[in-house]
Order: sequence, then structure tokens, then C-alpha cells
Amino acid sequence: MAAKIFVLGSVNGQLKPAFAKLSTLHAKNVFSFAIATGNLFGGDDQDDEQLTDLLEGRLEIPCPTYFTVGTTPLPQRVVERIEKDEEIAHNLHYLGKRSVTKTSEGVRIVALGGILDTNIVAGLSKEQHEPIHTEGDAKTLRGANNADILLTAMWPSDIWKNSSKARDMQLGAESAPSSQTIAELCEALKPRYHFAMSPDNFCFEREPFFPETTEGDKDKGIAITRFISLAPWANKAKAKSMYAFTLNREAIITPPVGSTLTPFFKPAAKKRTADQAEFSRFGHGHDHDNRRRKHRRERSPPPGPDRCFFCLSNPNLPTHMVCSVGDDAYLATAKGPLPAGDTFRKQGLDFPGHLIITPLTHAPSLSAAAVGEDEAGKTFAEMKRFRDSLQGMVAATSKRKLGAVTWEINRARNIHVHWQFLPVPAALVSKGLVEAGFRVLAEDMKLGKFTVKDFDTADEVAGDYFRVWIWAEEDDAEGGRVVGKSLLLQFDEGIRFDLQYPRKVMAKLLGLEDRTFWQDVVQSEGEEAADVAAFRKAFKEWDFTLAA
Repeated sequence: MAAKIFVLGSVNGQLKPAFAKLSTLHAKNVFSFAIATGNLFGGDDQDDEQLTDLLEGRLEIPCPTYFTVGTTPLPQRVVERIEKDEEIAHNLHYLGKRSVTKTSEGVRIVALGGILDTNIVAGLSKEQHEPIHTEGDAKTLRGANNADILLTAMWPSDIWKNSSKARDMQLGAESAPSSQTIAELCEALKPRYHFAMSPDNFCFEREPFFPETTEGDKDKGIAITRFISLAPWANKAKAKSMYAFTLNREAIITPPVGSTLTPFFKPAAKKRTADQAEFSRFGHGHDHDNRRRKHRRERSPPPGPDRCFFCLSNPNLPTHMVCSVGDDAYLATAKGPLPAGDTFRKQGLDFPGHLIITPLTHAPSLSAAAVGEDEAGKTFAEMKRFRDSLQGMVAATSKRKLGAVTWEINRARNIHVHWQFLPVPAALVSKGLVEAGFRVLAEDMKLGKFTVKDFDTADEVAGDYFRVWIWAEEDDAEGGRVVGKSLLLQFDEGIRFDLQYPRKVMAKLLGLEDRTFWQDVVQSEGEEAADVAAFRKAFKEWDFTLAA
């Protein structure tokens, strides 16, 4: 079903007349939802009476209306409701400053509010309601892969290039606050529509533009983006401040008349050197002691977020493998998965099911020292939520014939902490064979002994360790019971821990010894993309990052 959408320029606190106009137009057009761009509220000049009417439900908002933070702080009373996870008003939904939202119509909205804070050189901004964002915020959202609508406060750099409309209006670098990271985000997501706030009493509706090259199957069509910056509501210049459209998802084969080449310069990707190739994005081999480095006298410094192949800020990351992006962590398929696409077909899975759960923050561990106590707790909780959702999907899809194993290797020399998730026949769990497999190989490799430890919280463990969650759900008289254990193996720096140890255990248990090393089973990009598509279809019901 096509979505009919209404968009407002910055309302700047004129809530009553703006929503009254929306009600009038909605009665005639029946919009699926509305979007308020820029500043919905008026900052220090906010009319307190109108805000009170909104918060107490006396202002009618006729359809779901989405907004993010613009360039002025949100009113404190609004912030308090957001922090308490309470409804601001009926039909008014705060997208968050950095978010990916899917509406009930299936429209995918990526939002990044606020102005770029150049004083924060790395990481993500903490408060979701402050009118600032970081480069890390913008780069993280690239992992969303695509968007129907991109909503930002800032313009993308160079958006006026190749545009005759911009020349006629004499628009350029001084026209509006702009950002290269916003340009890179727009280029990565290729949204159908990109809305940004106007800094003055003018509207800029750029000609549609298309990428420099169209990758993949030409039958998929051309990615056309329309950039629109609406003037503020009720501006004195009477410039366009409202926009209505029907979102068309049909493939575009021929660029529209008047469209231009993308205004964003995109340099050719550099080929990865042999040294760079050693640290592979989802290859599990991020140890600097691998075979190809044995002959190097000095160890290179660990890669930063721009070169880390677990960071969404890395411009070379294979985004086609990213499946779901949350607030603090994301989910991706594994490169060179241990199971093949048909390994669990009899149990109902038509994809490998080998997944990576990764924090958005670039850190070697989830310790308070590495990421801060609050962030450690939030990130662990979301990673656990991804793990629980995957377990639910695997159990339901296989009718409880499959359980799962999730593991983490935590070492001081880590580059970017992550968990690996793998389906496993439930019978191997219930019979204790998975636990036995980990214990026996650990003893054979002289890694140490396991202890049973509950890992339902972010409680820290001192030093280096390996931990594994073994889980399955069995049928019983009451419908199902959970079986499995959480095991902890601690070791010191004197132990040469084999990063392939957990994969070796699982390869033996699953009878997949010929797939023990991920480098031996690397897939083509097309095969990887097909696995992602199959997984997303199966995981849709359990993906909590999708809007209800």
C-alpha cells in the first residue's frame, strides 16, 4: 500500500496553528503520517500555553506525526516525558536524535538531528535529545543500508552542486549549515527523499539526482534521491513550508526529466593491501598473531574506527552483510559462515544462521573502564536482546529442533569486542554434548577449566576470558522448557588462546570439519546478500529495531 505523507518545515513552537492546518488537510487527503522537520518547538521563545495544551492532550494531531531534534533544545517538559518513555502527545512520536524507524506502512525513516559538534572527535553522542551530533553518529547510521526517508537538521555538503535551481537562488556553501558526514550518509543510504531544515525564509527543492554508477542488477532500477529543505512554518516571505507526496517504491529505470548526477564526490575505493586484508570484517580472525604476521618484527598499532572492520564508521565495510541496527549494537552475518546454506534446511532454516552481534562503540571489551558503566550496561542489554531474539527465531522456525550457542572472546588485545551466534541441534544441547565438546577441547589445548556462571547481566570478569551461552528449548507437558548453561573460562596472558577454538568445537559437533576455517568457505557477495535477505525474512517478527 502506497503511503501518502505530509511534511512541515520548522514549526518553531507554533503548535496550534500548524496542527490545525494539518487537521484540515488530513480531512481531505487522509495522510498515512506526517513529518515535522527542523525545530518543532520554539526553544526559549516557546509559547508555554500551546506546549501545555499539547502535553495535556488539548491539541488534535490527526495522524501519526514524527519529529527529531533540530537546532534548538527540546523543552524540558518534553525531555522529561522522553526520558520516562512516556507519550508526549497522542500521535506525536519522537524519532530520537539518531535512529532507524520503520512505520506501520513499512516506510523506513533514518533520522539524525542536531548540528555537528566538531569538538567531539570520536564516538557517539550520549543524550538523545540534545541538538548536537557527532561524526560517529552520522557514520554509524550508514549501517542502516537504505532509507525511504532521511531526516536531518543539517544539509549535506555540496548538495547545491550540479543544480541549476541552486544557481538561480545563489545557494552555496554559506547558505545553510552543512556537513560532509551528512553527505556521506546520504550517499550511502540513497534515500528516496532527504528532508533537512531551512536556515532562513526560503525553500530549496533540488532536482532529483542519481548515483555515479548503478551497482548490481540493472533490473533493480536506479536509486533516485530528492532533497527538499522547506522554509519555516508561516514565514514572512511566504516561501513553501508544506509538502505532500505519495511514496513510490516502484523501480525507476530511466532518470526523471531534469534530474542530475549526484552532487557528492565519491573517490574510487582503494584496493586493500595484504596487511589490511588480515583484519577481516566478519572473519573472526582479528588476532595479530596469525600466520601471516609471524615474520613481522613489530606489531602494527590496532586499527581505529575508520579502519576497524567491526565499526560501521569504516567506509570499506561490507554493508550488505549488516542485518539490523539498534541503538547500541547491530547484527550482521558472518563471513565464511560455519554452517552452509543447507546445513539446517531439514530443521526449517534456509540460510547458515551464523551471526555476529557487535557493539556500535569501538572498544576491546564491554568493561566499565573501556566504555563507561552506563554504556556497558545499555550495550550488554541490547546485545542480549539480539541474542534472545535470535534464539526465539531459531526455536520457532525449527519447531524447537534447533537451539543455539553464543560465545565471546574477551582479551586485552582485542580490537572490537563482539559475540558470535550459531544454531545447533537441540539434542546436542539437551544431551550435554555441546558443553562436553567445549570442555574436552579446552583441556586438550591446555586452555584451562570452565566454571558455570550466569551471564544475564553485564557483571564484569577480571582479566581475559572466554564465555559461552548454550541454549535450547525442549518440548514438555507444559509446552517447552529451556535447557543449557553459561560457561566461563578465564585465562592469563601466558595462555596462547586459539581464536578458532570455539569454531573448532562447533565444526566437530556439527560434522563440518571441512569448514573449520572461515577463509576456506568465503562466499561471493551475491551469496552473502542472498543469505542476509533470507535471514531478514525469517527474523522480521523478532527484530525489535523495526517499528511496530
